[in-house]
Amino acid sequence: MSDDKPNVLFLLSDQHNYRCVSHRKEDGHPVRTPAIDSLATNGVYYSEAYTPSPLCVPARYCLLTGRHAPRASAWGHSYVLPPALETIPETFSDDGYETCLVGKMHLGGNRQYAGFDHRPYGDLTGKAGHQHEPPGPNNVNLTSYVNDVGVSEIPESMTQERRVNEESIAFLREHRASDPDRPWFLCASFCRPHWPRRAPKRFIDRYDAETVPRPDAVDGDASDHPLTNYLRNRYGTAEMTFDESMEARASYFACVDFVDEVIKDLLTTLENDGLLENTIVVYTSDHGDMIGEYSSWDKHIWHDESTRVPLSIQLPEHRSNGLPAKQVSTPVSLIDLYPTLCGLTNVARPNGLDGHDLSESIRSGEEPDREPVYVDYLTPLSNDDMEYRMIRDGRYKYVKFRTLSDFFFDLENDPHERTNILDDAGGKRASIRDQLSAAIEESLDFEAAVSSRQKADNLIGEHKLGCPEGTGNAYHLDSGRIVDADTPLYHPHVLAEDPNEVYDDYPYEVDSGSFANGDGLDW
Repeated sequence: MSDDKPNVLFLLSDQHNYRCVSHRKEDGHPVRTPAIDSLATNGVYYSEAYTPSPLCVPARYCLLTGRHAPRASAWGHSYVLPPALETIPETFSDDGYETCLVGKMHLGGNRQYAGFDHRPYGDLTGKAGHQHEPPGPNNVNLTSYVNDVGVSEIPESMTQERRVNEESIAFLREHRASDPDRPWFLCASFCRPHWPRRAPKRFIDRYDAETVPRPDAVDGDASDHPLTNYLRNRYGTAEMTFDESMEARASYFACVDFVDEVIKDLLTTLENDGLLENTIVVYTSDHGDMIGEYSSWDKHIWHDESTRVPLSIQLPEHRSNGLPAKQVSTPVSLIDLYPTLCGLTNVARPNGLDGHDLSESIRSGEEPDREPVYVDYLTPLSNDDMEYRMIRDGRYKYVKFRTLSDFFFDLENDPHERTNILDDAGGKRASIRDQLSAAIEESLDFEAAVSSRQKADNLIGEHKLGCPEGTGNAYHLDSGRIVDADTPLYHPHVLAEDPNEVYDDYPYEVDSGSFANGDGLDW
């Protein structure tokens, strides 16, 4: 393997609040994340990293395609990844990399490979692709998103995160045995700390709901906003007691710790196996979580708790002390990862990406020269007025809604976004306000975006996934099968004899009979 074609290990969690890392000493929460900390303090840590959209599926479509939400068809959970859009694994595969996705990607429709060569198993089949307790079909409602907390009763070896580790290690060992000189790109994607907020007992025992830090922001100019109220009512958090909210907060911290231990175990095994010697390691999350700020939970909202994410990139040179560690304070976006990883691996990037290549600044140690960051929420809810585009430029954040009143925040003086200074910004701040408002108006036509979204509705029916919804504790496998998590992955119940009946991007010619009699997957 050539040094100018390093491997890529892409570690992706779900709904990780940017403050929930223990290396953030000034504003961090008291979680224990030594593995994630090590990547940040021995690599490049982006302290002001943003999701392109604070919702699972849209964020992942943007991440995979390097495009802003309107250009990635990132409208909401029910929309499909357009077949015509090239993805980062496709680009790397075309350059000779062997690519693999293990774990959650929450893809709509039947493009379940998203350009990866391999996907040993896919999303959980229950609601929103998560592992609910107790397992069973349709046993989850929106209220349980927040109040399903405490000790997990699923054996730890059967949790999604441990499965991801096992399959990631198995794939890389298989790859080394069969094609050791070929570079690889592996995405290991974990479900936690997304709800349900359950973790093994030893992590839950670390946090007492009576002593965990209380939310910093209880009320403010945005606390009675229609979108905030809609989400409180949708998830039932308006009826949560303070004690219930603190229980959920404590369990969230425990889930973060669990993910970190899983990552530590994965990195340790790969290092001991010699599989990290020429490997770039990335850690990030698709979006954040409000974790009780403004009495809100989940994502969707423009506040930093929802829109900011932890992001670290560690090169082999960082581990060998050839490059110093650095913290970058310039705001960046997850859509920057596509061109940046191309730049770091000498892979030719496609035209039409919206993200910025940060590779030169990573190697030079300089702050990147990047334009302002955009965040889009263009999901159709009960009221279309709630759609917005947010821009972050330096210390200021501007939020423009399709028809509702805008917000303008000074994050340096008001880090928790309590005070909307839209009508109280004089002098230089007024000029910045007007510039940011104009930048959004010039970059996004809301009505044109809605028209594009309506056209994308047609793709939902054309590219429907052929698998029925299973229990909350079963997996889609890449062969078109569904298997309960307590069944060995390679001896499952057969759902479909022909994988092409289920996935239109299934990349192999397969003897379907081999799946029926329990033989393993042949990578």
